[in-house]
Amino acid sequence: MPKIEVYSSPFCGFCHRAKRLLTQKGAQFTEIDVIAHPERRNEMVQRAKGGRTVPQIFIDGQHVGGCDDLFALDRRGGLDPLLKAG
Repeated sequence: MPKIEVYSSPFCGFCHRAKRLLTQKGAQFTEIDVIAHPERRNEMVQRAKGGRTVPQIFIDGQHVGGCDDLFALDRRGGLDPLLKAG
């Protein structure tokens, strides 16, 4: 099972969409709430190479991007192999 990390905010519709897709695929992930833990936002920005919006998604340390990136990866058939790796 890959290690999946989702930096998110409870008020973010894109975060909810991304987490729903991962859940539908049976993926387990760690959610990092940057509102409840604002000190983690700088970590997110550094890991995401400047990405400041949520969600920012990482699978086994690889930056996937945000919600649109996750859905695009899924449409290209690239998400399932990442979820089966690990």
